[in-house]
Formats: sequence, structure tokens, C-alpha cells
Amino acid sequence: MLAQLFTSFVATSGFGVIFNVPKKALIQCGFVGMVGWAIYFYMVEQQIDSVPASFVAAFFISIISHIFAKRYKTPVIIFTVAGIIPLVPGGLAYETMRNFVVNDYNMGIQLATKVLLIAGAIAMGIVFSEVFNQIFRRSLNKIAKIKRPKS
Repeated sequence: MLAQLFTSFVATSGFGVIFNVPKKALIQCGFVGMVGWAIYFYMVEQQIDSVPASFVAAFFISIISHIFAKRYKTPVIIFTVAGIIPLVPGGLAYETMRNFVVNDYNMGIQLATKVLLIAGAIAMGIVFSEVFNQIFRRSLNKIAKIKRPKS
């Protein structure tokens, strides 16, 4: 498990270096990716399919990204994009193409479907997190307005 966490941290931080993430945010990006991978890895170890595990991990990656963006005054996209890198099904996409090249279309279609489902789950996790964040902030604003004394 420690090797998994370390590798996901390094991969996420490395991706941040390649895509010019500000140096002050590299550690936070690595942490976001590490937490997302830990959630995914734990769920898969508990015999949960990789599609819902990707959804939940992407949801939490986006939540943590919002928290870090506010705290470190950095755009959310920096943490979100770097954080989802460990979840991207690159190896599975490679296997999909390899099966199509060797004319194993049945397996290729099965793997392509899995890749699309995982990619869609990651996207939906991020979208749901955005909606959750907006609802949460609106609720906080309404509570703050109620508590303010009227002038």
C-alpha cells in the first residue's frame, strides 16, 4: 500500500512538472492524486468494480481540489487535472488498441466499453462534485444572510 501511495504521489507531481503547475502547488497536487488513488485502490481491494471506484475517487479529488484552491489561492483546475492522472485508464486503453490490432474484436470492444465507462465515471465524479460544491456554498451564503443583523 505504501508503494502505491508513493508512486501515485510521484506520478501526480511529475505530471504537474510536465504541465507547468506552479512549484508551490506541486506537493498539494501530489497529495490530491495520492488521496484519490488511495480511495480507488481501497474500493477495488474491497471487490468494488473500477467504474464506481473511479467515480468516488474523482468526486473526492474534486472536493479536495476545491479546498486546496481556496486555501492556496490557486485555480481548481490545477489540482483536479493533476489529481485524476492516477485514475486515467491508460493501460486499459492500450490493451484495447492491442486487441483491435491483433483482430480480437470481441475483447477489444469489451475493453473499450470499460475504458469509456471509467472515463465517464471520472468525468461524472468531477461534475457531481462541482454541483455539490455550488449547493454547499449557496447554503452557506443563505445561512450567513439569515444570521446577519438587518441594518
